Amino acid sequence: MLNAKSLQTHSERDKMESVEQMTLPGGLTVLVQPVSGVESASFSFLLPGGSAALPDGCCGAAAVLNDWLFRGAGPYDSRRLVEELDGIGLHRQSSVSPEYLSYGGSLESENLFRALELYADILLRPRLEEDLFEPSRQLALQELEALDDDPRQKVSVCLYERFYPDPLGRPCVGKEEDLRRLTPLQTRHLRERLFTWSGAVLAAAGKIDTHAFLKHIERLFGEVPPSRECPPVLRAAAGGYQHFPNPGAQVHIGFMTEVPPFDSPMYYSIMAACMVLGGGMSSRLFTEVREKRGLCYAVGTRYHSLRSCAGIAGYAGTAPDKAEETLSVILSEFRRLRNGISQDELLRAKTGLKSTLIMQNESTSARASRLAADWFYLKRVRPLEEIRQAIESLTIQSIQEFLDGPYGRKFTFVSFGPQPLQTLQKKE
Repeated sequence: MLNAKSLQTHSERDKMESVEQMTLPGGLTVLVQPVSGVESASFSFLLPGGSAALPDGCCGAAAVLNDWLFRGAGPYDSRRLVEELDGIGLHRQSSVSPEYLSYGGSLESENLFRALELYADILLRPRLEEDLFEPSRQLALQELEALDDDPRQKVSVCLYERFYPDPLGRPCVGKEEDLRRLTPLQTRHLRERLFTWSGAVLAAAGKIDTHAFLKHIERLFGEVPPSRECPPVLRAAAGGYQHFPNPGAQVHIGFMTEVPPFDSPMYYSIMAACMVLGGGMSSRLFTEVREKRGLCYAVGTRYHSLRSCAGIAGYAGTAPDKAEETLSVILSEFRRLRNGISQDELLRAKTGLKSTLIMQNESTSARASRLAADWFYLKRVRPLEEIRQAIESLTIQSIQEFLDGPYGRKFTFVSFGPQPLQTLQKKE
């Protein structure tokens, strides 16, 4: 077996076990963290080459492929593969992001090795039979159409498309005209472009024998040849404001402003500021926009990051006659935040961030996902104690250093509703 090395040793206070790391000749980095006191195990594959790696005119091909892969692989036809996955009690998930494809699942630990054998077939030896392509494409089209029934999600999709440089902002769900043009042959060829094993990550956490796990993975994936990741050529983001006419009784507003990405030293300050601004029922936006003025039924912000760029994204849902005032108060709160936060707000933000961390740490699925994401974005695994200390060391001054930067001075907006927002149209 290839040499594995321990990345971290946790204290008794952490009650977390060490993470072992191994890199296979083809470039797959394997991370495994045994967890005591649980009977489950979870795993997460991240393969560089998400939706942004697709050529022009193929938006949505990764979403089609994500379903097509599971319609037969290795010795199993579509029905038999589903029976095998269901037979081991696997709760599986797969997704497409601009920068990677994600495949993973959770199950009883005794079935973990069998699950990984099935995923080796799915990822390395998919059948991709032509007569099963159309059902996968139709499913992707239905998911795209379903966005019309979920305005908040559709606002996010359109907002990211305008905010991020092309092709990073392209909709992972696809575009109808591109989906309808896709062919089985074209999608098979695109799989080779999307499945990049150099830089790929497999993380697992739970009731796992580390030595046996690494040996099993080496047997399943050790012969995968190297493949080179080809970063996309970025084009300028559209930015600005775009309105989408919608005859409904609400106006849905999305807004986003640039901040440093996940690997920034300011990451925890950004997270705390975002929580103070719009991260819950005690946040400024919730208090000022919804509670005090009754301007909207939903408002909030979240941090969204890719490798090279990130933003604080927000949403507000309101009535047409209150949309302009809602926007005005939101922008006012962004400006007011630059004047600093209070000690009470700092304490609430710290508590919220730590609470989220602790709750996530209870789940083997969340642990595996965090390990994979850490390695993908940082090329290292953050010990829990490091995260805890970083949150605890936040101060009003450290957050102010972030707020004194270019944050919140330039925005990208989208809206869905009967009429465009006049304030934003004038700025255009």
